[in-house]
Amino acid sequence: MAATRRFAAPRGISATRRIVVTHRIAAGTAIAAVCAVSLAGCANGADPIRRGVPGPQKPQPAAPAPQSAVRLIGDGSTAYTGAQPHLPRPERLRPGQTPPQFVVFSWDGAGEDGQKLFSHFRAVAKANNATMTYFLSGVYMLPDHKRDLYRPPQHSPGRSDIGFNDVEGIADTAKQLRLAWLEGNEIGTHFNGHFCGSGGGVGEWSVDEWKDEITQAKRFVKSWKTNTGLANAAPLPFDYDKELIGARTPCLEGRRNFVRAAREMGFRYDSSGVNNQLWPTKKGGLWDLSMQLVPFPGHSYEQLTMDYNFMVNQSGTSSQGDPAKHHFWGDQMRDGLLMGFRRAYDGNRAPLIIGNHFESWNGGTYMRAVEDVVEAVCNKPDVRCVSFRQLADWLDAQDPAALKKLRTLGVGEAPKQGWASFLSGRPAPAPKGAPGAPAVKQ
Repeated sequence: MAATRRFAAPRGISATRRIVVTHRIAAGTAIAAVCAVSLAGCANGADPIRRGVPGPQKPQPAAPAPQSAVRLIGDGSTAYTGAQPHLPRPERLRPGQTPPQFVVFSWDGAGEDGQKLFSHFRAVAKANNATMTYFLSGVYMLPDHKRDLYRPPQHSPGRSDIGFNDVEGIADTAKQLRLAWLEGNEIGTHFNGHFCGSGGGVGEWSVDEWKDEITQAKRFVKSWKTNTGLANAAPLPFDYDKELIGARTPCLEGRRNFVRAAREMGFRYDSSGVNNQLWPTKKGGLWDLSMQLVPFPGHSYEQLTMDYNFMVNQSGTSSQGDPAKHHFWGDQMRDGLLMGFRRAYDGNRAPLIIGNHFESWNGGTYMRAVEDVVEAVCNKPDVRCVSFRQLADWLDAQDPAALKKLRTLGVGEAPKQGWASFLSGRPAPAPKGAPGAPAVKQ
């Protein structure tokens, strides 16, 4: 098989656009929505979130699970191997403590193909004290010759707008999923066939149809050995029924009914919307950890923190735009993300949520931009580059009153009298010499 093998693409569509060819949230209505939105203004996922620790701490390697703790599930495609290594222990903010600056890098439709981008960014994350979230497409664990096992809602069996995989690609993807999880990363889902728009798109699915889609996505992950014949391959080291707690919908569509279905199926968060850089809240019982709008250098409007959206606003729907502009476009994305980061880091400390795809659009310029951002931010003091799971764990550990107060800060707004006063739970002291202040002894 050719060294540059890629996932199967939808009929009549270049394989290099296999994952988000229909991601029209950026192209049509989303551009108008992004322009119309008016804005008010790590250490890392492997490090403990501990009280009184000012910066990143070197994680202690987790001991591997004893062999007796490994329990195969079903056909052995997955297994219980004990608690996930390298997860931080979330702790509640102390009164007056400055919140960490969380940054989440996430990947839609994650899989390993001839570009080797999954394995590359695993290494990038590890080198920069970061963990990430990989939203796996279930059909990337289903071989093309078994495609009829997929029964998509409102479509005929075996239909998928992003194609399926082959046995070699499934083996490669399983290897990366295994290593990613053991390094503390999260495996979420991007569902299966990536149907968008009218005519059976995910935006038209009912709650029950979403439940069926989620169930199938789990099934393909839990039975990839049977479907590929790779009976002797190593299992994925997690129980996917317990591991799967969040997702991002195709094209960011169908969110309303998806959230209802996801809540009933035990999910804890959703990342399918468009937000400003504000502290998260829960919607429909799930943490709303949507991507955000950040400055778009050279433009008066803001841009969604996703590679596809930058591409559409630079080269349109063509993933092979003017080569002379590739470097500029990559710098534009990098600088926009860094501007959003600095706005939060120096302001309200709201988590920065970034979404990407393992693609080489416009010569791979967006992959370079993301890597530059990881290297620039994930080693800064008080910064934690984490997965969605780790962010949700931290949010769940906080005093609801403190989170409510954090949500009063606007985009880029730092507390006027500093964090010690803002989250102290006590009134801020009056400045010296102000009326009503205690007399200052000379």
